[in-house]
Amino acid sequence: MTAEDYLNGQVLLIDKPLQWTSFQAVNKLRWEIRRAFNIKKIKVGHAGTLDPLATGLLVICTGKKTKEINTFQAQIKEYTGTFVIGSTTPSFDLETDINETFSTEHISEELIHQTTKHFIGDIEQYPPVFSAIKKDGKRLYEFAREGKDVEIKPRTVSISTFEITNITHTNTPTTNSIHVEFKVVCSKGTYIRSLANDFGKALNSGAHLSVLRRTKIGNFNVINAVSIEDFINNLNN
Repeated sequence: MTAEDYLNGQVLLIDKPLQWTSFQAVNKLRWEIRRAFNIKKIKVGHAGTLDPLATGLLVICTGKKTKEINTFQAQIKEYTGTFVIGSTTPSFDLETDINETFSTEHISEELIHQTTKHFIGDIEQYPPVFSAIKKDGKRLYEFAREGKDVEIKPRTVSISTFEITNITHTNTPTTNSIHVEFKVVCSKGTYIRSLANDFGKALNSGAHLSVLRRTKIGNFNVINAVSIEDFINNLNN
């Protein structure tokens, strides 16, 4: 591809690695495209944030294609991952340490499968306090890290598929946890971390998200995505 191709607009499918923010991925690609083609300025943006602890599909737009970002963001998303039932964290994932543990003795595999049905369709969901949503000009995670309480309003999201794909029991001298692997198809704005937390409550226990991977956005599939490293290598060849 040429500089003109990127300026006219490209849709790049990137498989975001663990620990990278979506912002870092966009900045890295923008810098590499500018360097490879000696471009002074080019617009680059992503169509939907992934948390640093999540991997998978980032749809990144360049040049004139950035005008279509809102369209891509509005499309249905698919995720796979793992909930750990029996403990919670303040961030609903592994960004923060476990703060409470709960009994799982009453939870059967049948109950786990049955409970998914409560989350199909339009549901009310509270975003995590550790999220990038803005309130009064600040990100919610900024309030959370300062230890400040902030009122969060629920939002309506839609889940069309919630499947349990595997269940594993882990017993240690201190905890009995259940690792639940899942696939979720959902609307824009759905927090899988919040789904994990709510799922734990629905089981009269607690839960947090330990693994998350975005596999689809609309018709875009992560199987067609490339790593950041491979994208840079292709630019230079």
